[in-house]
Amino acid sequence: MTETVTIVDLIRHGEPVGGGGRYRGHIDDPLSEKGWQQMRDAVAGHSPWNSIVSSPLSRCSAFANELGQKHDIPVALDDRLKEIGFGGWEGKTKDQISAESPTALSSFYDDPIRNRPPGAETLDDFNSRISEAWSGLTTQYSGQHVLLVGHAGVIRMTMLHVLNMPLSSMFRIYVPNAGVTRIRIDGVGDKALTSLMFHAGTL
Repeated sequence: MTETVTIVDLIRHGEPVGGGGRYRGHIDDPLSEKGWQQMRDAVAGHSPWNSIVSSPLSRCSAFANELGQKHDIPVALDDRLKEIGFGGWEGKTKDQISAESPTALSSFYDDPIRNRPPGAETLDDFNSRISEAWSGLTTQYSGQHVLLVGHAGVIRMTMLHVLNMPLSSMFRIYVPNAGVTRIRIDGVGDKALTSLMFHAGTL
């Protein structure tokens, strides 16, 4: 009997309108022209996927829908795959945050569990919804090759889950715009072996 193999490619959205370096969280900025080009270049002519799953935020879903229509691949949007909510930092740049509180950023990256932005989603809550989404995705699309179009935080949290890393390490993982991460799952259920094949790469 052949063991079930599931492949999940995760791609971060390209640059949004307004450029990088801004904490967007749930703010729904669309892709810039550069962002669209980054995404299209990242997938080039590849279309190996059976299904596409995406965050509903437009910087992810617009490209997911374009790709799905181009290659006749079904697209599903999952609200649980939104970026982590940054609360009072939403829409602000690092310079703006530092001007308001010079130690806020260093405190946050030193200990994001205890020093989250005011009103921000907790890492525990974010972990719960991403873990739930990941479990549902790998169950529903078992044995398929799936593309997940998401955010840096979503990819980071998925990697923590796959590699059994502590939540405090989340922001130590660099995720570039349009970077691709591939995860392989051999088997199903509790006995499945999940492996990181590559990160921040290209197809």
